[in-house]
Amino acid sequence: MASICGRICGAPCEAACRRGEIDKPIAIRALKRFVTERCGAETYRGSPRGFFDSVLKITESLECADTENVWAFRELIRSRPLRDRKVTVVGSGPAGLAAAHDLALMGADVTVVEMEDELGGMLALGVPDYRLRREIIQAEVEVIRSLGVRARTGTRVGHDVKLSELRATADAVIIAVGAKQSRSLPIPGSDARGVLGGVEFLREVALGEAGSLGQKVVVIGGGNVAYDVARTVLRQIESDISRVALRQPFVKEVHLCCLESLEEMPADDVEILEGDEEGVIRHNGVGPLKIRTENGRVTGVVFKKCLSVFDDQGRFSPVFNEYELLELEASSVLMSVGQTMDLSFLEGAPDVKLTERGLIAFDVNQMTTAPGLFVAGDVAYGARLLIDAVASGKQVARHVFEHLTGRSLGSRSSEAHTRLPDWHRERDYEKMPRTPIPAAPVDTRVQSVSADVELGYDEASARRESLRCLDCGVNTIFDGDLCILCGGCADVCPERCLKLVTASRLEGDNVPEALRARFEERPLEEMSAIIKDEDKCIRCGLCAERCPTDAITMERFTFQEVWGAAETI
Repeated sequence: MASICGRICGAPCEAACRRGEIDKPIAIRALKRFVTERCGAETYRGSPRGFFDSVLKITESLECADTENVWAFRELIRSRPLRDRKVTVVGSGPAGLAAAHDLALMGADVTVVEMEDELGGMLALGVPDYRLRREIIQAEVEVIRSLGVRARTGTRVGHDVKLSELRATADAVIIAVGAKQSRSLPIPGSDARGVLGGVEFLREVALGEAGSLGQKVVVIGGGNVAYDVARTVLRQIESDISRVALRQPFVKEVHLCCLESLEEMPADDVEILEGDEEGVIRHNGVGPLKIRTENGRVTGVVFKKCLSVFDDQGRFSPVFNEYELLELEASSVLMSVGQTMDLSFLEGAPDVKLTERGLIAFDVNQMTTAPGLFVAGDVAYGARLLIDAVASGKQVARHVFEHLTGRSLGSRSSEAHTRLPDWHRERDYEKMPRTPIPAAPVDTRVQSVSADVELGYDEASARRESLRCLDCGVNTIFDGDLCILCGGCADVCPERCLKLVTASRLEGDNVPEALRARFEERPLEEMSAIIKDEDKCIRCGLCAERCPTDAITMERFTFQEVWGAAETI
């Protein structure tokens, strides 16, 4: 689902990017979008199988490929070890689709059961159009269906079909339902008319079923979903012409209220910034005390001042000033303080045990207490990032393989270091600032729920941003036998990440045993070492160029991992 990740992924890879130690991380998500817009699933509409075949061809030439890459599935695709095995996946969000994708590659007969009329789960009905166009989801779904995956849409498990029936007709069942219900708050007035769940509201908007919210809307919550809700409400002002035709009141103010300070808010920085630009009125450090009502209808919300959200151990334990209050008028209140899921479909399945928290119990293989029944995604781990759900779906596919075949699934790997004698980098690449991701003007993007906010890079911007990459696959390799301790490498290092020290300064767990043994041969004060700070190294190669004895070389690390049954690898 690279095309989807390129648009809405929380990008934990950017948080781990070493360039962030210098200034700001590489815009990996935006670069992924740039690539998929030119050769991703959406460019093969009408020929999804052609896209998959092209991926297989391209990946044959990869220098680096881990076990999450289609390339690593080559042997399993060819041998189809799960042919004639039937697997049913309940839920078609990212976890369910990822599981269906990998199981289909292994030859399984996969059917996805979805309660809505289209596949995609919360991707289709929970993520606003302005962040993720429906045609992108459809393109990724078409690729997965082209692998032979069948779909039963408009089918609610526990209502239209029982879970026991699915289990009886399949060799394995994966439950991958999403957290489609908003959590409520136990405060007075929370059951009044006009109090809605944020997730439910987003679903109604996606289906074209959203009603009038009135003049003033209060959104309670400080996460990304809360901003999705608030920003979608703003767009309802301009987009729902029928309200004007029916003389219905339209929204004039959208307030977002949360416990956290601005620095503590769980929402992404870009969500907060763009929400401020679009007119979301933000109130930090307040917690709901009660919802005012009149004749059973919302009229306002009373908040109390939140002095702190977490205790000294970092646990959620808010402290309030009960006497410092904030009251806001409200015609509607949208709750976005967490999500939960409906597990009523488990009725009639006594062998499926629940935890003390009311969640489905499962083991390290993601299998429940019922043999052959697995869980993945939100239902297993709670609401997390899109990429976490995809990873969970791919992982459960491997566990299903092991359950159905009785064979463990492992990987073999090959590694290599290639010397780069002429290594050099572009001029001033370490000084280049992060390239801003273009966004539509505020007055344009709020006109419609489907108007793109983030526009993505053009080719020049993408190339400029990619040049900032430190290329961490390339590293400096030191040969102590050739080093003459001239100190030239430390002299030319622009980041001052190299130091020559006496061996007596080396201590702690980071000293390899081989060096410890060598240190015992002579007094530490008579031995020298080069210390390198990897966080500061920018892979410029000046140290290798300066070295008079060729003791320092620049080498690229490459690797490939391949999946297979443990006895064949």
